[in-house]
Amino acid sequence: MVDFVYKGRSSRGELVSGRLSGSSAEAVAARLINTGVTPVEIRNADQKTGMTVGELWRRLGGGRPTTKDLVLFCRQMHTITRTGLPLLKGIHGLMDTTHNEVLKSALVEIIGSLESGRSLSQSLARHPKIFSPLFISIVEIGESTGTMDTAFLRLYEYLSTDEDIRKRVRSAIRYPLIVVAAIAVAMGIITLFVIPAFEPIFRQLGDNIPLPTRIITGVSSFVANQWSLLLTIIAVLTAVVARWVNTPAGRMTWDRYKLGLPIVGVIMRNAALARVTRSLAVALEAGLPINQTLRSIAGSVGNVFLAGKLDELLAGVERGESLSVTARNTALFTPLILQMIALGEETGALPELLNESADFYKREVDYDLENLSAALEPILIITVGAMVLVLALGVFLPMWDMVARTRAG
Repeated sequence: MVDFVYKGRSSRGELVSGRLSGSSAEAVAARLINTGVTPVEIRNADQKTGMTVGELWRRLGGGRPTTKDLVLFCRQMHTITRTGLPLLKGIHGLMDTTHNEVLKSALVEIIGSLESGRSLSQSLARHPKIFSPLFISIVEIGESTGTMDTAFLRLYEYLSTDEDIRKRVRSAIRYPLIVVAAIAVAMGIITLFVIPAFEPIFRQLGDNIPLPTRIITGVSSFVANQWSLLLTIIAVLTAVVARWVNTPAGRMTWDRYKLGLPIVGVIMRNAALARVTRSLAVALEAGLPINQTLRSIAGSVGNVFLAGKLDELLAGVERGESLSVTARNTALFTPLILQMIALGEETGALPELLNESADFYKREVDYDLENLSAALEPILIITVGAMVLVLALGVFLPMWDMVARTRAG
């Protein structure tokens, strides 16, 4: 079998592309035609050729399906599996209606994988950058138990809740970021254009220029004359920090620091714990073993520090300890959640109580988001006030001295 890269047109005339394995280009073309794709170009994957900007962007990871795309995919797959529509025919219909090119190409390859005899979970697992280990594990459980529709319904509800939390967090921090950006722009304009316009007036004071004025004129002069050096320093520092964050130790430190930030860190921590507890509940409801569940979640939680805590949970469970005891040792959850987990283990209702825990964290996130603006307003007011104070002292003090000298003279 040889890997081939193809381009083609779907039944709706849309351009699709991807990679398929086959004995020959003719065999790949026949498979594409069977899926409703009219091949335009088929070439050996090893053959060197020019790369378009779009292909380069996708190779670099751009255009990856968002959570919103996956929510829509799960809802449609739930409908397909619930109504008894043949899987190949249903996914073929999804391919024609999907707007994300990366997901569309993945669906074409999934169709080819299904035709070659692989299961849906195995076909999805060939695209780990799109479908998380937890996603694949729940689909696999649905296949083995004959409850595919329920599996995709759980995934749809989980991803919908996750996307809602992400959207609310982004919406809540948008206003503070805009204010901070506006302050930065205003400071830049004042430093580069306003302060230099006052310097000829300040020079008339000779050696009697007030200290605040000397400071802001010195900063303004340095920025105006050494802006290229300043930009170089900022670029180098940014590159060094980015490289450090990409190291295992740096990523661990950075992710732990983010969760400890005032105000915002609490929101990020509660949102992450809502995802973790919801993922545990969804996976356990689907019948996934607790150790496999923790392993899947740790690989897709998106925070190395929390992933390490989940690895500690996994290690404790594999040693034979109960989930509640191990969770208490990791100091990951609140005492209330620990009590709910312990009660769930005793009563056999762990998934239901984990769902309650996820709802608790979600309510905490909602409350914190509603009060985020009120919590940040004093900080923003103090920042703006400090900027105005510096300008007032730096600009108006020498003017007052000049007026006082004029009156004295």
